[in-house]
Amino acid sequence: MCSAFLCFIKRTVLAAMVCWMLLLTEVQFVLADENERWGIGQTATPEEIQAWDIAIRPDGKGLPPGTGNVEEGKTLYLQRCALCHGAEGKGGLNDKLVGRLPSGEFPFAEPGAPKKTIGNYWPYATTLFDYIRRTMPYQNPGSLTDSEVYSVTAYLLYLNEIIAADLQLSANNLATIKMPAVVRFVPDDRLQTSNVR
Repeated sequence: MCSAFLCFIKRTVLAAMVCWMLLLTEVQFVLADENERWGIGQTATPEEIQAWDIAIRPDGKGLPPGTGNVEEGKTLYLQRCALCHGAEGKGGLNDKLVGRLPSGEFPFAEPGAPKKTIGNYWPYATTLFDYIRRTMPYQNPGSLTDSEVYSVTAYLLYLNEIIAADLQLSANNLATIKMPAVVRFVPDDRLQTSNVR
C-alpha cells in the first residue's frame, strides 16, 4: 500500500510539473502576442547586445584596446577618485583600496578582520579593471575612457605594490599580473564530483 501511495504522489507531481511547463509556454505566447498587439518591447539587435556585453574574464578575454600608466593614473585618481577613497587610496568617505597583509595571512572570516583591499583580497587584476570601468567614478560611472581605466588600474596596482611604476598597462599584459591573494581562491568544482551536499 505504501508503494502504491508513493507511485500516486510521483505521478501527481509529474503531472503538476507538465501542467506548469505548458502554462509557462502559454504565458510566453500570450506575452509575445501582447507585445505585437500593443507595440510593447522589441527584440534586441546584435549591436544592442554587444553594447551590454562588456564582461571581462580573469584570463583577459573581453579586455578592450587601450593603454595606461601609473603617472596618468595618479593624475586621474586625484581628480576623480581621491574625494571618496583618500589621496593615496587608504580610505576617505568610502572604502580603503590600498593595503597588504603579511605573507600567508588571510583573516577575513574572523571578527575584527581588516578591511578587504585590492592588495590583500582581490584575486585578479582584470576584475579591478572591470569594476572601475563599470562603476567608477561613483558620481558618473562609465565616464572614463578605456585608456583612463587602464591608467587608474595601473596606479592602484602600483599603490598596492603589485606592479612597477614604469609598467605600461594594456590588454596584452593585464591578465598576466599575479595578485597577492590569487592563491587563496580556488575554482569550485563540486558540481563535477559526487561531493555536492
